Amino acid sequence: MTPPPLSPRHAALLRHVLDSGAPVAPSALEQALQVSRPTINRDLRDLLAARLLDKQGDGRSTRYLANAAAEAALGALTSGSPSPARSGGFQWSAAAHPLVEALLAPLGTRTPVGYDSGFVNSYIPNQSSLLPPKLATDLHNAGRSQNQQPAGTYAREVLEQLLIDLSWSSSRLEGNSKSLLDTKELFELGQQAGPLDEDTLMLLNHKSAIEFMVDAVPTEGITVPVIVDLQTKLMRDLLRDARDIGSIRRRVVNIDGSVYTPSIIPSLLEDTLNAIVNKVRSIRNPVEAAFFLWVNLAYLQPFADGNKRTSRLSANMPLMLYNCAPLSFLDVERSDYATAMLGIYEQRNVAAAVDLFEFIYRRSIQKYSVLRASVAAPDPIRTKYRQTLNELMQFVVFHGRTLDAAFSEVHIDVADSVALRLIANTELDQLEQHNCARYNLARGMTQRWIDAGRRR
Repeated sequence: MTPPPLSPRHAALLRHVLDSGAPVAPSALEQALQVSRPTINRDLRDLLAARLLDKQGDGRSTRYLANAAAEAALGALTSGSPSPARSGGFQWSAAAHPLVEALLAPLGTRTPVGYDSGFVNSYIPNQSSLLPPKLATDLHNAGRSQNQQPAGTYAREVLEQLLIDLSWSSSRLEGNSKSLLDTKELFELGQQAGPLDEDTLMLLNHKSAIEFMVDAVPTEGITVPVIVDLQTKLMRDLLRDARDIGSIRRRVVNIDGSVYTPSIIPSLLEDTLNAIVNKVRSIRNPVEAAFFLWVNLAYLQPFADGNKRTSRLSANMPLMLYNCAPLSFLDVERSDYATAMLGIYEQRNVAAAVDLFEFIYRRSIQKYSVLRASVAAPDPIRTKYRQTLNELMQFVVFHGRTLDAAFSEVHIDVADSVALRLIANTELDQLEQHNCARYNLARGMTQRWIDAGRRR
C-alpha cells in the first residue's frame, strides 16, 4: 500500500516520535518542534486519521507512538525518488523534489530567515518569469477565452459554480470543516442554513469577496484598494481587533511550522504591496501575473490575518481581466499547499509552487471549459434591451425619475414589458458603488441614491 503524502510539518512530527523510541506526549512535541499546541493537536489528528500514529491513554496521560506505516511514509520522502502520486494525480516533479526534501528537516536545523525585498525588486515584468515561460504560454493558450468579450465575462458565466468551488477549497485550506455539499446548501439557503459559527462565516465571507471581485476588477482593474477591500470582506467578523481589517499590518505574525518571519515595518509592507501591484499590472501574460500575485502576496504577509486566502482570490484578478479560466484551488491537499508556501517563505524557491499551480490551473481549465460550454445562451431580453436597460438606470439614478416614468420614455415591445421590468428592478436592488460603472454611473451619485433609499 502506498504511504500517504506528508507535509514538512507532519514529517518533522513523525520523525521526532520515531527518534524518541518511546510514547511521546503532545507537550513534548510542542516544545521540541516549536509549534503552537492547537497546531500540534491538529497534526496529531491528521496523522491518526492517516493511521501513521497509534494513541495510548486519554486526557493528560495521552501518548503517541509511530508505527510501521509511519516509517514507510518517511522512507518514501527520503529515498531520493520522486514523490508518489497524490489523490487526483498530483506529484512533485524532479525539479521540486530537492526543495521538498530540504523542507522536511526539523525546525531547529533550518536557518531562520526574514523577508527578502529582492524577490520583488529583482523581478522585471515581461523579462523575468517565475513560471517557466513555455508553461506560462501553454497555460494561457489553454485557459483563455477564444472570443473577444468584456473583461470578467468568463468568470460571470461560471460564477455560480465558482462561488462554491473557490469558497470551499480556499476555506478548506484554512482548516474549515464544512463539506462541499454543506457549502452548496449554505449558499442556497443563506443564514437560514444554520448558526453563524466560524466555519460558516468564513464561507460566507469568501462568497461575498468573490462576488465583489467579479464586479470590481473589470471596472477598476488590479489596485491596492481592491486587494485591501478583498481582505476586508474575507475577514469580516473573524478578527477580534477591528483595526486588523483593511489595514496594513503593524504587528508580528508567526507562521506555524516555518522559520520565516515576515517584515514588521509598515512602510516597507505598504511600499512593497504597491510595487507588487504595479508590477503585476505590467505583466502581459495573465497566467504569469496570476502566479506572481499569488506567491508575492503570501510571501509579503501585508495584513495581520487572511493573507493566504487574500492571495488565492487575488490570483484570479489577472485571469478575469483577460477572460481566462478562473483558478479555484480544487483538489489540493493542505500538506502540498503548505509545502509550496514554505518553499517561498524560507528559500524564495518557486519549484514546488510551480508544480502545484500547474496542477491546479489545468484542472480548473478543464472543469470550467466544460461548464462554460453547457451554460445557456445569454438572456434574450437582456441582450435585446441592453441599451434600453442602461437608459432606464440613468433615468432613475441620475435624473431621479420613477421607474414608471422611465419606462414611458423608452420603446419596449408589449410582450417584453413584464420581463424587462423585473430585470430593471433586480438591477436597481443590486446596484452598488463597485458595480455602477457598467451603467455609466458615478460612484458618488450612486451612493447618494442608495442612501436616499433607492427611490424608484
